[in-house]
Amino acid sequence: MLRYTVRRLLGAVPLIIGISLISFLFMQLAPGGPDAMFARSGRMSDEQLAAIRRNMGLDQPVPVQYLHWLKNLLKGDLGTSYVQNRPVTTVILERLPSTLILVGAGLSIALVLALAFGVLAAVRQYSLFDHIVSAISFFGLAMPVFWFGLMLQLLFGVRLGWLPTAGMHATGETGLLDLLKHLALPAFTLAVGTIAGWSRYVRSSLLEVIHKDYIRTARAKGVRERTIFLRHALRNALIPFVTVVGIDIPLYAVGAVVTETVFAWPGMGRLFYDSLASRDYPVQMGILVLSSVAIILGNLIADLIYALLDPRITYD
Repeated sequence: MLRYTVRRLLGAVPLIIGISLISFLFMQLAPGGPDAMFARSGRMSDEQLAAIRRNMGLDQPVPVQYLHWLKNLLKGDLGTSYVQNRPVTTVILERLPSTLILVGAGLSIALVLALAFGVLAAVRQYSLFDHIVSAISFFGLAMPVFWFGLMLQLLFGVRLGWLPTAGMHATGETGLLDLLKHLALPAFTLAVGTIAGWSRYVRSSLLEVIHKDYIRTARAKGVRERTIFLRHALRNALIPFVTVVGIDIPLYAVGAVVTETVFAWPGMGRLFYDSLASRDYPVQMGILVLSSVAIILGNLIADLIYALLDPRITYD
């Protein structure tokens, strides 16, 4: 498995370079950048703008700029923010803990509820509970995340006044309880889409497994139903589910852009939105590259867990 992991990591290098190249070219084609940012004030001459471009290396041909950016990337340098005039790495690392907290909470909620709903719906197939879970799942898959977040704010924040509607902490508060209150709505909003999809996947996978011959054989041998379900049915049903989770976890960063913007959560998603609005392209490039690395690593980890759950699978 070690050799397989090393091969996958080495194979990911040209993929990351290709992603960075495409992203860099799109950034070059997009309007804006330092010219638009500094020229908006109307107080800078063409000579001053040219000097800024020269200092930032933007007067060089695009291939030269990309190679210079890639060289710095290999050193861990993602460039300098146009807006904040600080290293992009520093800007991102300041927001990363907030995003990890939000993604971790949303993922925990999604896993617990998706497994519970999926397992109960499969065990009680075609029951009232199964139909209710199916209806909720279809609603969750079809519902826009931003609309659901706004409805939660309106209900629990404005109408009932139970939970705060924005931010990570109240003014002057830094306690855990205050954090949990601010975290509840955005975490559930982030999780609701995957709860819907994952619960349907668990249900269908478990229904397929419990009708296998080895399950009937175990019942015929007198094995307890609980042992059959936990040791044979559920474990084998979770094998393909792990792959889906491994692929979807990095995509939480994409969903966090909308969720963090709606709830003013100070994470990487909100940072990406703000940098998009201000045309701070180095920050956008840094977030895109890190997100790409997270998706690749998520797929690799899912494959490794897949092999651990199913001893029949080997990668050597």
